[in-house]
Amino acid sequence: MNTLTPAALPAATADTLCFLNGEYSRLGEAKVSVLDRGFIFGDGVYEVVPVYARRLFRFDEHLARLERSLAKVRVPQPLQREQWLEIIRKLVAAQHAQSGADDQLVYLQITRGVAPRDHVMPAHPQPTVFVTATPMKPATPEQRHAGVACVTARDFRWERGDIKAVSLLGAVLARQLSADHGAAETIMFRDGHLTEAAASNVWIVKEGALLGAPKSEHVLEGIRFELLRELCEDIGIPYSLRPITEDEVRTADEVLLSSATKEVLPVTRIDGEEVGHGALRGKPGPVYARLHEAYQRAKLEQSI
Repeated sequence: MNTLTPAALPAATADTLCFLNGEYSRLGEAKVSVLDRGFIFGDGVYEVVPVYARRLFRFDEHLARLERSLAKVRVPQPLQREQWLEIIRKLVAAQHAQSGADDQLVYLQITRGVAPRDHVMPAHPQPTVFVTATPMKPATPEQRHAGVACVTARDFRWERGDIKAVSLLGAVLARQLSADHGAAETIMFRDGHLTEAAASNVWIVKEGALLGAPKSEHVLEGIRFELLRELCEDIGIPYSLRPITEDEVRTADEVLLSSATKEVLPVTRIDGEEVGHGALRGKPGPVYARLHEAYQRAKLEQSI
């Protein structure tokens, strides 16, 4: 009989240092109870913090979103800001020593903890806290030069996309749709309007303005919502959040993705059709170019 053991992990992954419930260990040795509610119910939240040159990018914004998610699912915040920073910086230093990576992703997960299996929340939860840092896998130069392809789908996920929950089966299924077609993302629509992609926020450019879906329970408020607003203000690009129809996405001048790993990334094909108009059809556009350049400056200025 085949048994999945820590030895089945790639050596580099198994040797990566992590933090779990007050202790540091190697990922290949870390263990949680099978009665952890994160395992049983997907009952927990997470956050992903990008690291550039071993410095955390917009950490306080990520911590604030983590606290919003915790409050919405009624899990107490287990650590203070300085405690989070101490843990994260130790893991970032360990990952750099292991792999030499200066640019990393820090993954934080908090579940409601261990309890007998019952849908009702335990009265006094003791959250499970897990943190690890891995090398960042950024968009490739080719993706930035040529843009990426996306497919579309009905947004079939649950109604609380505003919570960064670990129960990500809907996003997994949506992202697999694009993987099956060799595409980078799945752009989703609910009742004929844009929500987001499987693991990214989606933006369109229309007549020189950057437009995004309004904040709602169907859309995760990406950290880049406020960042892109700031960048647009700095470089003189009109910015607005409003309902965006599927037709507007398909006929946009430019379509962009944003996330911790993608930063801001141009979409040049949707469902096999080229994005844009005229000489720029099927190519990254000028608003993307300006935002990408401004984003690189922000990485230097907004990291701690």
